[in-house]
Amino acid sequence: MTTSDDHAPHLATHPDRRWLALVLLCLGELMIVLDTTIVNVALPSIKTDLHFGDTALAWVVNAYMLTYGGFLLLGGRLGDLYGHRRLFLLGIAAFTLTSLACGLSTTQSALVIARSVQGLGGAVVSAAALSLIMDLFTEPGDRAKAMGVFGFVCAGGGSLGAMLGGLLTSSLSWHWVFLVNLPIGAAVVAAAWRLVPKAPATATSRHLDVFGAVTVTAALMLAVYAIINGSQSGWESAQTLGQLGVALALLLLFLWIETRVQVPLMPLRLFKLRNLAVANVAGVLWAAAMFAWFFLSALYMQLVLGYGPMQVGLAFLPANLIMAAFSLGLSAKLVMRFGIRRPLAVGLALAACGLLCFARATEHGGFINVILPGMLLLGVGAGVAFNPVLLAAMSDVGPSESGLASGVVNTSFMMGGSLGLAVLATLAEARTQSVWAAGISHAAALAAGYRWAFFAGACFAALGALLSATLLRTAGATAQEQTVTVH
Repeated sequence: MTTSDDHAPHLATHPDRRWLALVLLCLGELMIVLDTTIVNVALPSIKTDLHFGDTALAWVVNAYMLTYGGFLLLGGRLGDLYGHRRLFLLGIAAFTLTSLACGLSTTQSALVIARSVQGLGGAVVSAAALSLIMDLFTEPGDRAKAMGVFGFVCAGGGSLGAMLGGLLTSSLSWHWVFLVNLPIGAAVVAAAWRLVPKAPATATSRHLDVFGAVTVTAALMLAVYAIINGSQSGWESAQTLGQLGVALALLLLFLWIETRVQVPLMPLRLFKLRNLAVANVAGVLWAAAMFAWFFLSALYMQLVLGYGPMQVGLAFLPANLIMAAFSLGLSAKLVMRFGIRRPLAVGLALAACGLLCFARATEHGGFINVILPGMLLLGVGAGVAFNPVLLAAMSDVGPSESGLASGVVNTSFMMGGSLGLAVLATLAEARTQSVWAAGISHAAALAAGYRWAFFAGACFAALGALLSATLLRTAGATAQEQTVTVH
């Protein structure tokens, strides 16, 4: 029986066209990256238009991150079963259609539901795009160049997203931060249909761990919901404790499933590997700090300092440009010179210092003395740490499992970001309400809440730096480092 993939061009015989296929894959990933930063700039406008509460607003970000992280590994598994080209096309189509649904949303629930499905499409696109690049570029030199381009798009897309989000929100409306995906998605689907080669199924087993993906995502969504609503219903209330208890039960069920299924979504045996376990914990702590920084700093600049959306986009520009510069080779050179432990620890320590700069935020905070130093330190810290955290996760596994190890740490990163954002946004809201009740201005109360959250985020990043510096092993990582960084 033939399928659409059987009629797709096989680009192994057209090496020059591989780079056109790479452009399409990067455009698809650019949509996913844009959706992270472009939405942050529009959050205050979304909050006002759809009447979100301060903590409920976090669901606009968390709904996307939870399904993205929860189904990232499943997306890779589906690609192994049914072909990465087919999954890439389906993922782009789903992401584009749900972007339309987000842009047309007029209620809170409609936007959050659309964002959830959008995250599922994004997970499939990211997993398939990386696999297709590995299939297209088999020579080490070409693969290194292709991954460098892909990494630059991922990092540079943050800069573009922040500025584009500011431009669209200020000149049109927040709806357009989602609608801008429509022409990109349509063009990628149309061109990829002919230019991207078929990727034959590589799985030796047809087993699909759907229950694992569903239980872990449900557990995390329920935990985030309980955390976000805990300040309103009471932390010791039966509702909050019950929701946290069910979330814990679902998480334990997920772990039990992973020990029983034939092909687990997240093989628990990997966590016996020291570097992979440490990299995952560091990734969770770092993501908790970084996602909260993106979310809360955008709110601080607009709701407290009175910045317009375009000004917020420009304020993020230094950090995103620095991260993009490191992705083009600076980070790899640091790893080649110093290994993985020191760059990861130093990068997370610099990120902690950047968050401490934001922890000095007041209602009269200035760009030069608060925002710019924080942005520069966070940009350098994130740029230095990103490559080492992935290498640390892969340093104890063989080449055949490097993709799985990378997927596991990326999943941990997204889940840590969701839980961390929920915790720190709730902490900021609780502190704001407490201070506001004492009679100070709303702007000063908001700044007080953000200070607490930024300080807590700095503690998360500092703990990640400490664990990386003391627990990561350097022996055994050398071969993997050389493989990735020699180019």
